[in-house]
Amino acid sequence: MRNVFREPGRLPLVAPSILSADFARMGEACARVLEGGADLLHLDVMDGHFVPNLTMGPDMCRGLRRALPEVFLDVHLMVTDPGAYIEAFARAGANHVTFHVEVCPGEVGTELAGRAHGLGMSAGLAINPGTSAEALPDGLDVFDLVLVMSVQPGFSGQAFKDEVLATTREARARLGPNKRVEMDGGIDAETARRAIKAGCDVLVSATAIFGRPPEEWVDVIRALRGG
Repeated sequence: MRNVFREPGRLPLVAPSILSADFARMGEACARVLEGGADLLHLDVMDGHFVPNLTMGPDMCRGLRRALPEVFLDVHLMVTDPGAYIEAFARAGANHVTFHVEVCPGEVGTELAGRAHGLGMSAGLAINPGTSAEALPDGLDVFDLVLVMSVQPGFSGQAFKDEVLATTREARARLGPNKRVEMDGGIDAETARRAIKAGCDVLVSATAIFGRPPEEWVDVIRALRGG
């Protein structure tokens, strides 16, 4: 399956976070948002420990893969022990997995990225808004993507933190043009413009999309891209 994080194409990519979708109509909502122009789906996995919320697991990933066999599934592990879940999400059909520098610093993250690559997935490293960009490791080029959290992870609907734009610029400068910088948290048409200007090329958006009626999703996605 093609990996949208590793190929040229239209930028920025729009990744709706299904955390804000209607869980009672998840398959229908995901199919419709993809028809509306979204490039991939973002799955926010929370363990109730690294962040104070508990969300979805490999079964959600597996169900989406079964319902939407061609979709690119971007799994964001907001968990204390991401290494315990890498294989499970690979088996469930994930295309990409991101874990946090706060729990996987230095060689720990590098080793985990290697495991993800060996299982056929791309790998990303996330950083929280309260964490200095200096925490990003020297060997950052082993990752396919850096995810800059623009809110404190754990809940959707929070306000965008402008101070993370400096981290975004740092990540872009160190990754170079062939890797992705993703932004997650408080992304709407206005904040998307600031994120893109700082070097972001993957936009995760939850309530800005799923908080609107489905008939408006096409226009919301177009606005996120700046169209």
